[in-house]
Amino acid sequence: MAKSRQSQGTPATVALTKAKVEFSTHTYDHDPAAKSFGLEAAEALGLAAEQVFKTLLVEVDGKLTVGVVPVDKQLDLKAIASAAGGKKAVMADPAAAERTTGYVVGGISPIGQKRALPTVVDSTATEHAKVYVSGGRRGLDIGLSPADLITVTRARTAAIAR
Repeated sequence: MAKSRQSQGTPATVALTKAKVEFSTHTYDHDPAAKSFGLEAAEALGLAAEQVFKTLLVEVDGKLTVGVVPVDKQLDLKAIASAAGGKKAVMADPAAAERTTGYVVGGISPIGQKRALPTVVDSTATEHAKVYVSGGRRGLDIGLSPADLITVTRARTAAIAR
């Protein structure tokens, strides 16, 4: 199921390959009826939910920002606003998120987005040797070290999950 450093042809895998970052790809059959894309991925891949992270787009004082949190948690809007140096955060419009990242909702990767956005990764990511994020399409996750995720997305870490 896992293939190391083999591209699935998404901007995320291309970006990681270009950056010479070691990663693995994990595919599963996405169920369109799934209520939570992230929890579906964790269950389908047999991974602990706290190791699988979802990518959420918010507007912090009107500027799009990426939040990356464990799939079994929620994004704390006040915490991400503060971490991004702003005052107020609201969830971004899904159409704006898709337009800006180049990915579809449920398959938005924090890596290889069309336009680089400020990114905040929940600090719990650093507690794991490997974390999993969307690979850029529904049914594809990428496993990589938290340090590589933070480096390749130029993210800062903060406690942004609740």
